[in-house]
Amino acid sequence: MSIAIDQSITKPLIYKYKNICRSPIAEAVLIYLIEKQYLCTLWYVDSAALGEGHVDSLPDPRAIQTLRKHSAARYLHRARQIHPSDFVKYDYIFGMDLNNISALKSQAKEVQNSKAKILLLGDYDPQGERIIRDPYNDDDLNGFEQCYQQCMRCCNAFLEQNPHTTG
Repeated sequence: MSIAIDQSITKPLIYKYKNICRSPIAEAVLIYLIEKQYLCTLWYVDSAALGEGHVDSLPDPRAIQTLRKHSAARYLHRARQIHPSDFVKYDYIFGMDLNNISALKSQAKEVQNSKAKILLLGDYDPQGERIIRDPYNDDDLNGFEQCYQQCMRCCNAFLEQNPHTTG
């Protein structure tokens, strides 16, 4: 089922291979920051995966735990696979690392009327950490915390550089 989204809304999509760690953290952080600025009606944020292996899965429990620690877990997320229409529907598609960017650009070439700007989320990091830390194989929460902090810096900078104006 396709959801119609107002064309005046800014639409970023966060992308990662499995859509259960980094991308839902970045999605939750961006939603949190948008809500904090009372801009919910001006933005539509989502995340998606390349692979279908985790479709309909909840985020990794460690990602949820990290988001709860920072009061940024007030959203419902189920992993979904990226769809060709996402390249037309979304204004921005953010990858977490260079492999993501390569896969996204390859997919975008196959989509007629692709308009999404494919960007590395880490390019917005004021500390210059371009690759968002992948904590998936970690045994503790330290990598998830680092990922959260990177996403917070990057999403803050993205919103500062891309304020939504109504006219």
